Amino acid sequence: MLQPDLAHLARDLTRIHDAVITGAPPPVQPRALVKRSWDRMLRLGLDPAGANRRVVDDEAGVESRRQRSRLRLVVEEMRSVLLRAPDAAPFILVVTDADGVILWRDGAASARHQADGLGFVEGAHWSESVVGTNAIGTALAEETEVQLFSAEHFESTQHPWYCSAVPVHDPHTGALLGIVDISGPAMTLHPAVQSLVTTAVRLAEARLMIAQQEQLNSLRDRMSAMLAGSPGPALVVDDEGWVAYQQGVRSRDRIEAPAADRSILIPGAGLCLPERITGGWLLRPTGDRRASVILRTAADPPVLDIDSGADPFVVPLTPRRAQILAAVTSAGAAGISAAELSRHLYGDCDHVVTVRAEVSRLRRSIGALLATQPYRWADGVSARVE
Repeated sequence: MLQPDLAHLARDLTRIHDAVITGAPPPVQPRALVKRSWDRMLRLGLDPAGANRRVVDDEAGVESRRQRSRLRLVVEEMRSVLLRAPDAAPFILVVTDADGVILWRDGAASARHQADGLGFVEGAHWSESVVGTNAIGTALAEETEVQLFSAEHFESTQHPWYCSAVPVHDPHTGALLGIVDISGPAMTLHPAVQSLVTTAVRLAEARLMIAQQEQLNSLRDRMSAMLAGSPGPALVVDDEGWVAYQQGVRSRDRIEAPAADRSILIPGAGLCLPERITGGWLLRPTGDRRASVILRTAADPPVLDIDSGADPFVVPLTPRRAQILAAVTSAGAAGISAAELSRHLYGDCDHVVTVRAEVSRLRRSIGALLATQPYRWADGVSARVE
């Protein structure tokens, strides 16, 4: 029978947990994923008895996070898939953002009541560093699906629970959007729970892809009619930079995510200042179709002067970012790969991930002036170092 097997497993896991926490040799080593997480918790100095301070956002903070989360578009569908009979289901459904903050919680009344006692409530921060090893926080830390049972949780107050968590990603960009989790009394764990959550997440990701295409279609239809009699190049994108409509300009499917105070270079149109519209941004040229940049490495701090025929502006740089732009400028039109840039900056190819992260942050400051794959100045940009 399922219940006796779960009870036996829970007792074994408790002995393993107690031994590891007290520094004694465990009868059996915990699962590798669990051991890694417990090691992180011990290094952080978290209390295994569950006395760790809970962090809970207020209602306004939760609502703000909900409005920023794309998961708001699919949370009702996930409720429908996973909670068809919420009064009979012995578990709760939890959806978090990418920080592990619980944005939505629903399910069986009895399970919700027990969860309240743990601080497992809407607005609670459920990352490992706050509440110890748990499926949500560990899924974020390990970037994978996680199911934990009973004493695999670090805090003993969570031992009466099981939890199954699966990350949700943006189907277009791969960016982490949050976590979907099912949790319930440990002795009610069913073998199909993990696959159920995984199925719900895959359906949600498919629905997000459809929703984005519908939004782009709506934005294109509305703005193409509005711009039909307006001469000159124009580009319409959504908030993430996905192109809905282009007129007199050729662009990739996606550009840098626009911001109100930063010009973006569009090949064939020059620097464009984003104009906020309902559902996205309208970009039109502000000056010359070409831009010139001067990297001034002797300044303190180094700066990048940008001139596109409109009002010039200056971007302060860290010394590392100045080094990157100097290497890109030296590489010319052929550009420089992440591996080559790693060798240039660090003397080896072992820092490719660091290089990519630094260039990504740099591009948030100067936008599409800097092209990628390989790294180079975009078409229409002339650059020199002083």
